[in-house]
Amino acid sequence: MSDGAAKMEIARPAGGGGHGKFISTMKRVSRYRGLYLILLPGLVFFAVFSYGPMYGIIMAFKSFNMKLGIWGSPWISPFYENFRLIFINPEFTAAFGNTLIISFMKTVIGFPVPIVLAIVINELANKRFSRVIQTVYTFPHFLSWIILAGIVANLLGSDGVVNNFLTLMGGKPANFLMNAGAFRWLLVVTDIWKESGWSTIMYLATIASIDVSQYESATIDGASRWQKAMYITLPGLSMMIVILLTLAIGNSMNSNFDQIFNLYNPATFSTGDVLDTYIYRLLSKTGLGYSFMTAVGLFKGVINFVLLMSANQITKRINGTGKSIFY
Repeated sequence: MSDGAAKMEIARPAGGGGHGKFISTMKRVSRYRGLYLILLPGLVFFAVFSYGPMYGIIMAFKSFNMKLGIWGSPWISPFYENFRLIFINPEFTAAFGNTLIISFMKTVIGFPVPIVLAIVINELANKRFSRVIQTVYTFPHFLSWIILAGIVANLLGSDGVVNNFLTLMGGKPANFLMNAGAFRWLLVVTDIWKESGWSTIMYLATIASIDVSQYESATIDGASRWQKAMYITLPGLSMMIVILLTLAIGNSMNSNFDQIFNLYNPATFSTGDVLDTYIYRLLSKTGLGYSFMTAVGLFKGVINFVLLMSANQITKRINGTGKSIFY
C-alpha cells in the first residue's frame, strides 16, 4: 500500500460514514434507553394527536361530507371560499382585534406575576409558610372555569358580596359583569388568579437549580437580599422566562375559550368576543360545518406560527449569541 493510500485509510471514519453514525446513534440510544423510554409516551402522544391529524387541514379547501370522508369529499371552488366566509362577517374584525388585545394584556400584565411570586416565595425565611402560600396560589389551577365563574358571579354580581358591601357602606351598587369597558381587565385578573400559582412552580424549580455558592459569595461580599434577588436569582431565571414568554406569544390566538365563554354576556360582546366565541356563536346560528371550522383553525394556526417565529427571531437578537431557543 502506498503512503497516500495509507493516509486515506487512516483518515477514513470508522464504520463507513453514515453507517458509522447510525451505529453510534444506536449505541447512544441503548446506553440511555431508560431516558428514551420515559420520553416515548410523550412522543407517541404528539405523533398521534398533533402530527397525525394534520392531513385533515385539506378539509379547509373541501366541502366535507362525512359519508365520503376527507379524501372523497369534493374540492370547493374557488379554493378560498371557506376563508372568505370567515372575513365577510363584520363581527370578525372586532373578534380578531379583541383576541389580540386580550392576549397582549394577559402577556404584559399577567406574565411577570409568577416571576415575582417565585422570587418572593424563595426569599421567605419561613419555608413552611412559603409552602402554604404556594399551595394556596396553586389550588385555583385545578378548578374549572365553570366553578371560578360562579365564584366571580357571587363576588361581583348585582347581588354579590362586593355590591352588598357597597350598599351597606352607603354607596351605589355597580354592575361589574355587564361593564364592557372593565371586562378585559376582569379576564386578566381572573386569569392571574387561576394560573399564576401554577406557573410559579416552574420558576421555583429553576431557582432551585441555581448554584448555592453564588448566594454564599454574595452574602460574604455584603449583598442584601434584594441585590441577590436582582443579580443572581433573576438572571438565573432568564432562560426559563424567555422560553415561556416565546411560547406565550406563539399562543396568542388562543384566548382561553372556557374562561371567556363562562364570564361574558351580550353586554360585553364589544370588548370580550374573541375568535373562539365568535366562531361558536356563528356555528350555532348558521350551522356551518367541519370545513369552515378547519379553515378557522388553519387561519389561527398560521397566525400563531408567525407570532412564534417572530418572537423566536427577536429572542435570537436579544440574547446576543445568534441562537434562538428552538434552533
